[in-house]
Amino acid sequence: MSAPSVDYSVPGDLGAVRAFVRTQALASGMSPTRTELLMLAVNELATNTLQHTTGGGRVSLWADDGQIVCDVVDQGPPRAFPRPMPTVDAVRGRGLAIVERICDQVDTVTGPDGTTVRLRLHL
Repeated sequence: MSAPSVDYSVPGDLGAVRAFVRTQALASGMSPTRTELLMLAVNELATNTLQHTTGGGRVSLWADDGQIVCDVVDQGPPRAFPRPMPTVDAVRGRGLAIVERICDQVDTVTGPDGTTVRLRLHL
């Protein structure tokens, strides 16, 4: 059985991505507050996909051993973690640092299907 997933390829798809994350996380027992944090993290990653890669991406989400696990897969380059928070006068670059601070664990791996950023949040 594969994890539920949603594909996205244009900015107009981001609402469907957020709705998918909300529905799956709440159905898995995540609190509304933690669900909002997960939605923020996934939205940031999906937005980065649309801004910095081609071909769109896919979000998969499932519960595993008291955690929500969420994969965001795209054709972008590997991302390095941990990420420092940019200085206050920096115009860009906070997104991945914020994702890392919102989630309990963030990992990335690049393979034949693209680059996967895996988010884990405790239920």
